[in-house]
Amino acid sequence: MRLAYADPPYVGQAKKRYGKEASYAGEVDHAALFLQLVEYDGWALSASSPSLPFLFKLAPSDVRVAAWVKPFAIFKPGVNPAYAWEPVLFKPARSGKARTGGPTIRDWVSANITLKRGLCGVKPEAFCLWLFDLLGAESGDTLDDLFPGTGAVSAAWVKRWIQAQ
Repeated sequence: MRLAYADPPYVGQAKKRYGKEASYAGEVDHAALFLQLVEYDGWALSASSPSLPFLFKLAPSDVRVAAWVKPFAIFKPGVNPAYAWEPVLFKPARSGKARTGGPTIRDWVSANITLKRGLCGVKPEAFCLWLFDLLGAESGDTLDDLFPGTGAVSAAWVKRWIQAQ
């Protein structure tokens, strides 16, 4: 199966977060991104909670939403309640009915943010492993990390599927 993960800058945040010099300068065309994602057998898109109404207008009708809950998150002065979760829109490559054996995958994960330096929003390994399960990934599948950033997602994929062989 061909899988894809997209973790672009949040809607309306590209210039603020990454600046003109960054590789993600300029807003992402989410309509075009969804057209790209639906070409895969399974896919996921990380987003922000305020962007959900906008994204739902563009997303395929069969999209599901999962949650990355962040027990330790960065609290911003004057922002209450805090943004301590991140929605993940997804379409699994393998439905629960197609999976045999193994545990039931939750549509949420609780994992602390990473304090590694680099781009904001770096995904921790626990998030990545959950994401692979959420998509129904199996050995032999491929994953295209469409916004690789620090490479954390691709590194977790290699660790899980390539180095494990």
